[in-house]
Amino acid sequence: MTCNTGFVYADSVTSYRFKDDHPFNQMRVVLTKELLEASGALESTSIINPRSATDDELSLAHSRKYIDAVKRAGKGLVPGDEGLEYGIGTEDTPVFKDMHEAAALLVGSTLTAIDAVLEGKVEHALNLGGGLHHGFERKASGFCIYNDGAVGIKYIRKNYNYRVLYVDTDAHHGDGVQWAFYNDPNVCTLSIHETGRYLFPGTGNVNERGLKEGYGYSFNVPIDAFTEDESFLQVYESAFKEVVEYFKPDVIITQNGADAHFLDPLTHLCGTMNIFERIPALAHELAHKYCQGKWIALGGGGYDIWRVVPRAWSQIWSIMQGLEPFKGKLPDQWLKKWQESSPVVLPEHWHDPADSYKPIPRKQEITEKNDKILEKSLQLIHNQKKYNSL
Repeated sequence: MTCNTGFVYADSVTSYRFKDDHPFNQMRVVLTKELLEASGALESTSIINPRSATDDELSLAHSRKYIDAVKRAGKGLVPGDEGLEYGIGTEDTPVFKDMHEAAALLVGSTLTAIDAVLEGKVEHALNLGGGLHHGFERKASGFCIYNDGAVGIKYIRKNYNYRVLYVDTDAHHGDGVQWAFYNDPNVCTLSIHETGRYLFPGTGNVNERGLKEGYGYSFNVPIDAFTEDESFLQVYESAFKEVVEYFKPDVIITQNGADAHFLDPLTHLCGTMNIFERIPALAHELAHKYCQGKWIALGGGGYDIWRVVPRAWSQIWSIMQGLEPFKGKLPDQWLKKWQESSPVVLPEHWHDPADSYKPIPRKQEITEKNDKILEKSLQLIHNQKKYNSL
């Protein structure tokens, strides 16, 4: 099965840049695009030029005062104390020139992807510049100025009235999106992430299930540090299948952070490239089964921009098109071009060697612990099934 798929991209995605030594570096999107082109998998006819989000669109999920503060900060007109009130000017989210314009483009890129899918121009769309899931209504957080996922879902609810399932496999909890829809029964959020005991933002506990009408539409599976492929995929596949069957969405949005990889410098999970094949493959399968193919995929975290992110994100595009995952050797032309700039030796193959990292002595304990967390997270669904069978 081949699918009509759109790749949302503009070179200006790299304008979202805090400073040279900041871990969030959108060159990873350029690296991915060029890897796909070198592999013969991305043609110019599939590229969709994005637009910027308007202030009215941003205000679907962000306060006008906050948007104004971001605008002024990008012009050097916000004092340090005021900036800190809005989460800007911090170590995580420093001020940079024209930050509003750069962030509004990332949000607009997600809205472009949404319209392309929901207007029937393509079946699936990929916006690797998006996935900034930590932004809040009145505050920046965790490298995220505006929350394109939250704005995008509000945009869908307003303009299409679709029920939205948001699935987040970033190693960090998708807190900003979860809280934006915590009392909304028409938006279901599922986040599979490293436990907040060790990692920012410290949220995403199993008992965060939603409030009022939204109770029962928030799902979290906080997995243990050093979780490896088998346990990660067991949790992901079980949770996604049960939640999508329970919620029956009209459209699926996935956030595809690539920071669950063992090489990522900011997290403690031990995933390999194997998980980054299966994550989009299941999303593709379930989107066709439940949503007539309506699937928008976003980027997200991923801080080894040379060895990990381009390989991981390229697999999303291949699978979105209904093709097999990339195998074998990476293209020589891509390796030769980018090895000159890379501070690390680039991998030569799509897959990681079997002995890429030292064995984890607690593997069985970690797996059992994750299974218990999964069971607890899905208990609400299991109880509902029991009730319905009476």
